[in-house]
Amino acid sequence: MPSPPQPRAGALAAATLLLTVTLAACGDSDAKDEDLPAQKLSWKDCPAPAASEGGGEAPSPLPGGAEWQCATMKAPLDWSKPKGDTIDIALIKAAASGGKGERIGSLVFNFGGPGGSGVTTLPAFGTEYAKLRTRYDLVSFDPRGVGRSAGVACEDDEQLDTYFQQDSTPDDDAEKKKLVANVKAFNKACEQNSGKTLPHVRTTDAARDMDLMRQVLGDDKLHYFGISYGTELGGVYAHLFPARVGRAVFDGVVDPTQNAEESSLGQAKGFQLALDNFAKDCTSKVADCPVGDTERDVKDKIATFLKDLDAKPIPGLPPRELTQTAATTGIAQSLYSKDFWPYLTQGLEEAYDGDGRILMSLADSMNGRNEDGEYSNLQAANVAINCADDKARYSTRDVEDRLPAFRKASPLFGDYLAWGMVSCTDWAVPGQADHPDVTAKGAPPIVVIGNTGDPATPYEGARAMARALGEGVGVELTYKGQGHGAYDSENRCVRDAVDGYLLDGKVPGAGTVCS
Repeated sequence: MPSPPQPRAGALAAATLLLTVTLAACGDSDAKDEDLPAQKLSWKDCPAPAASEGGGEAPSPLPGGAEWQCATMKAPLDWSKPKGDTIDIALIKAAASGGKGERIGSLVFNFGGPGGSGVTTLPAFGTEYAKLRTRYDLVSFDPRGVGRSAGVACEDDEQLDTYFQQDSTPDDDAEKKKLVANVKAFNKACEQNSGKTLPHVRTTDAARDMDLMRQVLGDDKLHYFGISYGTELGGVYAHLFPARVGRAVFDGVVDPTQNAEESSLGQAKGFQLALDNFAKDCTSKVADCPVGDTERDVKDKIATFLKDLDAKPIPGLPPRELTQTAATTGIAQSLYSKDFWPYLTQGLEEAYDGDGRILMSLADSMNGRNEDGEYSNLQAANVAINCADDKARYSTRDVEDRLPAFRKASPLFGDYLAWGMVSCTDWAVPGQADHPDVTAKGAPPIVVIGNTGDPATPYEGARAMARALGEGVGVELTYKGQGHGAYDSENRCVRDAVDGYLLDGKVPGAGTVCS
């Protein structure tokens, strides 16, 4: 079913994602393979993104004319058999702009999901990191299972249109059976189309790819900027390779101590908080809020609207209709950034008049659908990585038992996120652990940023991550803001703290608060 916005499986359309015994058994990649770390990358002008990466135009040059360069790195399909079959990992880079002697190395980005293409995302935000590029090559990649890196394939575009329109909050036994059958069919398609890849898309595998990447890029340490699920990937890397961590920043932080259910419940609270903040903002404007007279009225009208859609969808983007699920997905997408709130206001105002185009466009963005009706593999990769990572498998009875807690956390998003937990029920590959191990004794300081208004990775996750990394490793910084993540909010305090650490090695004081 459509994954609701989430950093781990069972948490939003995009959910997320290491057993110590298993890790120890895998051993160190350096010791097992001498050829792959020595490979030479052939950097060339970047092509237009593949459909699996979202499509579109080739990345435009950066200000000043610097060109984006792309390359492919070979990595083992199975890290326990490093001399076996390999897969391609797609990379993108913008060379450091500073003068000779200024360059520190490569700064590797992961923007989250799991399932997001770093090859398409980094150029979209390239100007945001201009200061960091003065001393680093900016580098990102499609993690294994994503985009052009052995991308997981499940259902086709036509099937996905139907899948993302289905009723994901069933009200009776017949609707529950239909939902479970649809999820089972989706998961079966993933197995049929990508069965060889599915066992090897765990976060631990991606972390080992990053260490290989570090070596191939010629860096002694991995300098890293992880956002959302990227913080989990970074934490797992720090656990596996603490001595190889360079300067690292985690922003929009996943709580590594939570299992899939706890993560989904946390997101229910987070998205409800964001909706509350949206309603408060809209009704506090000088002009009348067009979607409600009071905070309570805004939320009540949204709830009534969604209930009506359950019985009778409205026109969306022809020929598709805006269903209850699509509208909820669109609302969730708009809560990722305060910059999207005007679109939510306009989308709701028009939808109340029977025009669901804006909300459907927001839902399409969440689901990875472009204007031509083509889907990236965002959602397929999201489910594959989450289900390979998360050990839990939930039945309809499990969800029903937990619905009261989810509804209490969020009257609007509770059912939506609770039923998302059945996504891995019939998955072909067993999950690895209840939650990731990110203990990183011996690693240098890692700056961990929590945003008090973050809907997708609630603020509490930053403190949990800082503690889990270990004393002297996790350094918590708080941003009192709205939206998912903090650095791209352009808050000067956050920017100065992050830039100061990554560029000059100045560790911010633990407990620093930016507002």
